Amino acid sequence: MTNPFRWLLSLVFIVQMYLAMLILAIVYMPYAIWSRAGAWAGIHAFCRWVRFSAAILVGLRSEIRGTVPEGEVLIAAKHQSFFDIILITSAVRRPKFVMKKELKWAPLLGLYALRIGCIPVDRGKKGRAIAEMKRAVAEGAKVPGQLIIYPQGTRVAPGATLPYKVGTGIIYAQMDKPCIPAATNVGVFWPRHGILRKPGLAVVEFLPAIAPGKSISDFMADIEAVIEPASDRLMAEAGFTAP
Repeated sequence: MTNPFRWLLSLVFIVQMYLAMLILAIVYMPYAIWSRAGAWAGIHAFCRWVRFSAAILVGLRSEIRGTVPEGEVLIAAKHQSFFDIILITSAVRRPKFVMKKELKWAPLLGLYALRIGCIPVDRGKKGRAIAEMKRAVAEGAKVPGQLIIYPQGTRVAPGATLPYKVGTGIIYAQMDKPCIPAATNVGVFWPRHGILRKPGLAVVEFLPAIAPGKSISDFMADIEAVIEPASDRLMAEAGFTAP
């Protein structure tokens, strides 16, 4: 049975988180419009606040493990909830994402996403979507940074399975840069849906780099073979047992 007090604290945390997002987006907007550095500064400030307030209000501490990626790399990350986005973004210096095309029209969010070089992708027809994605990746390369993609294409609850999509391999081949796989356990504490946030230690772990030059099929097999067991290990560490 859900503890009503913990549920209420979770609600307070969520409300203040989105309020902080709005306030910081407005405060940093002039700087963000003037310079991309301002956009990253505002985003990092928000991510630091979310990590701090999660620990204070709901007892959800967070930790980054492994070597934080630098330079021009692709980060292929397990995605379980909004909190893994927060952790990765807080850690890397110049994050940019492969994101749903619709998000570029979102108030404030769209502005910041485009300023930091996020790549909007139409998830409609596969052939057209892949062609547009390749064009967008080439365009996005003009903004140096760490490109983050979620190979499964969406949030995946702990214990659930979903195939890895070939788009990640296509971007890896096109970029010809190292890929850093990333595992996480955040879904154990911060679910895809609902209000309740559980106390504990949420982790994102950067795993050893995969060098450029592999075939797309070999690369896809490699990232799944390292991300899934590492995420299972982190979830087991958090006390999660798959049903």
